[in-house]
Amino acid sequence: MTTIAVVPARFASTRFPGKPLAKETGKFLIQHVCERVLEARRVDRVIVATDDERIVEAVRSFGGEACMTRANHMSGTARVAEVAGGLELTPGDLVLNVQGDEPEIEPASIDALVALMERGDHGCEIGTLAAPFDRDGPTSGPGSPQDPNCVKVVVDALGRAVYFSRSLIPYPRDTGGEVDRPDRWLLHLGIYAFRPEVLRQIGSGPPSRGLKPARPPTLEQAESLEQLGWLSRGMPIAVAMVDRGAVGIDTPEDYEAFVGRMHERAAT
Repeated sequence: MTTIAVVPARFASTRFPGKPLAKETGKFLIQHVCERVLEARRVDRVIVATDDERIVEAVRSFGGEACMTRANHMSGTARVAEVAGGLELTPGDLVLNVQGDEPEIEPASIDALVALMERGDHGCEIGTLAAPFDRDGPTSGPGSPQDPNCVKVVVDALGRAVYFSRSLIPYPRDTGGEVDRPDRWLLHLGIYAFRPEVLRQIGSGPPSRGLKPARPPTLEQAESLEQLGWLSRGMPIAVAMVDRGAVGIDTPEDYEAFVGRMHERAAT
């Protein structure tokens, strides 16, 4: 089995334009991501998927591999599917969708996801990761299970996703909706593993998030979560559990905090 990680990277980020090319650490942000993914023992190849020549040039400058894609993709997964469509893959191979803004992603977490898919005891052709919220973390506000930017997942007894939501799921009725211990909830981590055929199906179907809102809206449209569209189409998703998630870079402030952590590590 060959495992290829595809890292979608856009220049035109709304909250942080040019994010992949930020270089205050001496390396492009996208370079940090690629290097972390290559540390995973079960990844054979890393390809950056982008619609911007500046990102292609940056990736090639540090010896990475980049592929130009169309500019009109509605999601990173669609961009990954375009790249995968040009590769020679067998049905048993894996394609990973690794976010281009997680320079501190744990290589061991990537390996855990690949191992889950290798076992195949869940009957799924899509896999992803989840981790408990920090037990000592906030019980409300940013970074807590109450934060709609932190996607929660509920998993069944077979290790498959039941539902993903920006809302607090499951709802703690006995505490009136208050979070007592954050680690009772599972944070979804935005990395996916696909078998080639299911990725082709996803890439060929129109994402409902990009269409005129339905009445009532689809689950994918209501929550703006593409994985809900897959579940709605009868595509089960296996979930591997890891200890913790990486800190993503969404804003310039997030990036400055990352730069500070890198400088601290370099000083020790």
